[in-house]
Amino acid sequence: MVEHKREVFEEIVTRFVELKNTSELMIDLAYSSLMLNSKDIAEEVQRLEESMDKMHTDFELLALTSGFKPEEASGFLGLIRLGVATERIADAAAEMAEVVLRDIEPHPVLKLAIKEAEETVAQACVTEGSSLINKTLKEARVPEETGMWILAIKRNEKSLRPKPSTKIQLGDILIASGYAEGVEDLQKLASPTQQSENE
Repeated sequence: MVEHKREVFEEIVTRFVELKNTSELMIDLAYSSLMLNSKDIAEEVQRLEESMDKMHTDFELLALTSGFKPEEASGFLGLIRLGVATERIADAAAEMAEVVLRDIEPHPVLKLAIKEAEETVAQACVTEGSSLINKTLKEARVPEETGMWILAIKRNEKSLRPKPSTKIQLGDILIASGYAEGVEDLQKLASPTQQSENE
């Protein structure tokens, strides 16, 4: 019985971490869709928002039906409240993406903020000959090489929130944030042959 409770508790925590990571990924992608004016990225935010609704419901049902005694389950109340907060973050990200999907003219203040921002968002496709292929993010040292941080990896029509252990694959589209000077370095790293052809 103790082992079963521990497994249920670990599953609840795992599902909460998934909610947190997904909501963070959605915010990163929503900002990226605005800065790049990318409908593809905005659509991915909307897709994630739909899956987030189900994840959140499943998380709450698991916590509520866990079978713990009230004194044991009191800590879940805080997790459930945090789960609601992740859902609100996801909804806010979806609203941001809606601006791009509806072709709504961004407010002049937003346009100016994007233009004046010290950081930018860029995409780079990993092609043949890239030294990044089959390296983990930790091994690839992209921030040190380019000054750009990988926010998400788009792979097979799905966006991943990368971890240091995530391996970069041929065909991955890297969505990265950083200073504008690093964009060219990132693109050279991801697509060396394409960059040399353009020079």
